[in-house]
Amino acid sequence: MDSKLERKARMSGGWLRRTGWLLSALLLLGLAPAGAAGPGPEFKLRTDVDDIFTSPDRQIRVEQYGADKGDEGFLFQFWTFDSTRQHASLLNPGEGIDLAGYRAGFRFSADSQWLVRSQKTGAGFQDLFLYRRNGFEFASATPKPLSEMAWDYFWALPATKRLHRNRKDREALGHVFAALVQGMDDNYASLGLDWPDSRYVVISLSFDAQGEDKPRPYIEDWHCVYDLKTGAFSVPAAFARHNAEAFMPPRPKRK
Repeated sequence: MDSKLERKARMSGGWLRRTGWLLSALLLLGLAPAGAAGPGPEFKLRTDVDDIFTSPDRQIRVEQYGADKGDEGFLFQFWTFDSTRQHASLLNPGEGIDLAGYRAGFRFSADSQWLVRSQKTGAGFQDLFLYRRNGFEFASATPKPLSEMAWDYFWALPATKRLHRNRKDREALGHVFAALVQGMDDNYASLGLDWPDSRYVVISLSFDAQGEDKPRPYIEDWHCVYDLKTGAFSVPAAFARHNAEAFMPPRPKRK
């Protein structure tokens, strides 16, 4: 007669074989187990060189996956993976084509702990999103898009009164564009600034008066700074002259 130990071994082996078959079947059907996160089969990897981004410490890679939605256009998902591809993390869960209908640009902080996404949302329109690292994953670092917070800060400044606009009616603005000013990877030393490592993000804001019946002033490349440590916005004295020149007079209406 078989010993109890032999019977248990056969039972365990049978369970393992059945479990292995089940996992194989799930993979063949395109169904991933709960712990195996990653883009679904509908989303295809964009392999252009400028579609893939790697952190300065070489541990994290951002990849972009697009799904063709027919007449609606494309929907993009932005995933981060560690160097062994064991930790997949989706940066933009729940976003639709209105927010993720185009490929994005990404920039890491010098210490690889922060990530900024520059997201086109239409012709001449762009938003910014900020993510913070936790282990091998990145998650949203702000309660709403970083660009929306920057616009809130801008419209609260007394200087914006000269634009003669209803600060609450932002939908009326043309080509609302928020951009990341180049220099995040070297702490903006290229701008002649001596700042702490990976402490600040410099943002550029623009909109225009295109299509307005009575053109009014607008702004072009106005700069502000977001402090990653305190979560506060400011305008350093070094930007004063640049920002004064960012307020543009009305353009004559085309006949």
